[in-house]
Amino acid sequence: MGARDMAADGPEQFDPLGPYLVLARLDDPASPVPVPERRYVARTPDGDRTVLLGTALPGTDPGRFLAEAETSRYLLGPWASPATDVSGPGARPWHARPYVPVLPLPAALAAHGGPLPERTVRALGAALAETLLIGHGQGLSHAGLAPAAVLLAADGPRLTCFGAVRAAAPDGTPRSGLPGLESGSLPPEQAAGGTPQPAGDVYALGATLAYAATGHTVPEQDELPAGLRSLVGACLARDPGARPQPADVLDALAPAAAAPPPGAAAPTAPDAASGARAAAGLGPGWLPGRVIAELARRSAALLALDVPAARRPAAGPAPAAPAVPPTPVPAGATLPTAAPRRQD
Repeated sequence: MGARDMAADGPEQFDPLGPYLVLARLDDPASPVPVPERRYVARTPDGDRTVLLGTALPGTDPGRFLAEAETSRYLLGPWASPATDVSGPGARPWHARPYVPVLPLPAALAAHGGPLPERTVRALGAALAETLLIGHGQGLSHAGLAPAAVLLAADGPRLTCFGAVRAAAPDGTPRSGLPGLESGSLPPEQAAGGTPQPAGDVYALGATLAYAATGHTVPEQDELPAGLRSLVGACLARDPGARPQPADVLDALAPAAAAPPPGAAAPTAPDAASGARAAAGLGPGWLPGRVIAELARRSAALLALDVPAARRPAAGPAPAAPAVPPTPVPAGATLPTAAPRRQD
């Protein structure tokens, strides 16, 4: 995890970016799977806070990139990944979220040596469907779900890259073939320049589950496990109106909800605070052993990094933690009706 891991057009190891020092790149630059932003693991110079840090791709519009990062602050649900820190005006655009040991989905397939087990794919799909269900309830279309947007942690996935399609190009502009967008995950209506809508997130979910199960976002029908063929095929319908709702996907993939005890009130859905439906499938063994081992290896390598003395801060008060929501929502975004999730 040295300077060679940094992209040629990105920061070198231990370079400052905002209040952080870059430690390592999150994604393998040799991977053929597009990523809509440059992503790094970074840390405050005093070592107090570690974050996952994203920066805009070269040549992209920094204003759109930051607007989507600001809106992502409002995302709810345990598998969402809202930004907690965003660059200020005039600075190189970046956003940050608290660090947890994660593997991008393409890296997880590489570590496993091929497609993931059906149990893993079903648990992943349930968590992503639940995240979309909660976000759509807030009036927010994710418009960024793709294989590289999914990060796998031991306790469940994290869905990143919120608004990547909107940030790549404004509505009315064809987006097919733009840098950072994975063509197989891009709904046809968005590829043509249409405004991202919830049905497009379902298409991207189907493509992402197809990737997890086969290594391709557009596989042949018989490549998919038999138990997923009908569902994934429905998600990938070219007609947005023919695609299932996230709640339907969740029902198909998540364990059935337990009936309430006699006399208890029936639960309301979705339970945004707990993510109980999806969490039931994310217990021990949901990730294959080789993926867990790669998570552990990367975590150990990160802990072993020694920041050069020249990069360490002089003795003094620790820097203040970044501001967290609520913040103003960019023009054109829809305010959620629920209160923002508490940032611990």
